[in-house]
Amino acid sequence: MTQSIINTGKVLRQIVIGQLQGIAEAKLDMQPEGFSNTIRWNAGHIVYWMDKYCTLAVGVPTVIPAQYELLFGSGTKPSDWTAAPPSKEELTQLLTAQLSFLSELAPDRLEQRLSSPFVMGPFQFLTSGELINFALMHEAIHLGVITSQAKLV
Repeated sequence: MTQSIINTGKVLRQIVIGQLQGIAEAKLDMQPEGFSNTIRWNAGHIVYWMDKYCTLAVGVPTVIPAQYELLFGSGTKPSDWTAAPPSKEELTQLLTAQLSFLSELAPDRLEQRLSSPFVMGPFQFLTSGELINFALMHEAIHLGVITSQAKLV
């Protein structure tokens, strides 16, 4: 089962990267009506949360700039930004680096119990695999938003 999580993660991330690469940089900051964020925000949010979940799940040190939390953490939105966001190239590089990490992740690491359960509202994750699997579900949701926004911009 853990190898399936890794394989799904690799496929999903390749789709995210391909989708982002197919969108012109000028369109990344357009905010379609009805959305509180942009394609750039969704891509950065994916990077930010995968980094956080991997740190919690398997103990890897964070590799993203500190400002990503202020730009892409939960509850943030581009209209509140006071710092320049990363370029499409930077986001793509980080997405690709995370893909490499997933590709090299040993499946048995996902069997490990977390040092303490990760609780999010009514949900509780006990193992690294459960948390990474949730991260992939979260990523797929934001891929759907990116796909929708790309059609509207």
